[in-house]
Order: sequence, then structure tokens, then C-alpha cells
Amino acid sequence: MRAVVTESYTTLNATARVHTYLATLATRLAHERLTATAKNQGDLVSAAPEVLFVCVHNAGRSQMAAALLAHRAQGTVTVRSAGSAPAETINPAVVTAMDEIGLDLTEEFPKPLTYESVEAADVVITMGCGDACPVFPGKRYLDWHLDDPAGQPLKTVRVIRDDIDTRVQQLLTELVGGKETTQ
Repeated sequence: MRAVVTESYTTLNATARVHTYLATLATRLAHERLTATAKNQGDLVSAAPEVLFVCVHNAGRSQMAAALLAHRAQGTVTVRSAGSAPAETINPAVVTAMDEIGLDLTEEFPKPLTYESVEAADVVITMGCGDACPVFPGKRYLDWHLDDPAGQPLKTVRVIRDDIDTRVQQLLTELVGGKETTQ
């Protein structure tokens, strides 16, 4: 367990510009990794399907998709996001666009893609990360072709957000069927 915390800290430290909350973020990342490891080893069993959203920087598309699915699924799906080359921070226009619909991303941070998270996922959805995502047999992989919100004006980010939301709603219907979810 200590090795996972240390490795998480080292990984985040490599891209961090501000180190004020690095220990807290490393703890959160280590918790996610250890939870995924427990699932992978059969020590943690969940009936909820697990979805992993992956984009290059984990600063835009994957963060929006994870927040939207978590909000709409209301605990019926486990949701994670990661980046093949995580940015330092989440795109401010993405934070604003999500805040406009009542979803707060200010506590989120770009996370590195780990084998544990891919292995624990039932569905892996890539968004422009190319071949960086490891492939495990028995996983469902989807590639959502979406514009990158990086450097885009808020108006364009809203369009991307709404496109992601439509896809998330379709995915949620596939995963949990007709169960009641939030609109």
C-alpha cells in the first residue's frame, strides 16, 4: 500500500506546477488505484458496471464525461477518468461549462492512466488518446470521436459538453437499462 501511495505522489509530482495539495491528490489517486486493484483481485465485488473515460490530458473530455455519467447514474455505475499524458489542471472553460449545468469540477484533477484502472473497468471509452490505452481481453472498448475543448471558446466547449452528455445518456441506458436516473 505504501508503494502505491509513493508512486502516486511521484507521478503527480512530475506534472504538478503547484504542490500545495499534492499530498491530498496523491492520496485520492492511491485510493482509486487500490480500489481498482482490490476489484481486479476479487477482494471487492460490485454489481455496478465500471466505466473508464480516457483522453490525452484528462483535462476536458474525459472529465466532462465522468462527471456527467456519475451525475446521471447516481451510484448505479462506477465512474473513473484518466489521461495518457495528464495536464497540470483541468481546462478552465470545461470547469465553467460544467458549472453552468450544476456540476462542480473544482475538486477534480487530471489523473494518469494506470493498468489497474483499465483492468478494473468493464467499459473503456477513449477520446483521442490513440494507442496509449492498454487493451485487456474481455473489456468493452469504445472510441468516441469528439473535438478537443483545449483552446476552444466557451461556446464551443458547451457544444462538446452537450455531445458528450447525449452519448453518456445512451451509454447509461445500455448499462443499466430502464432504471430511473437524474435528468
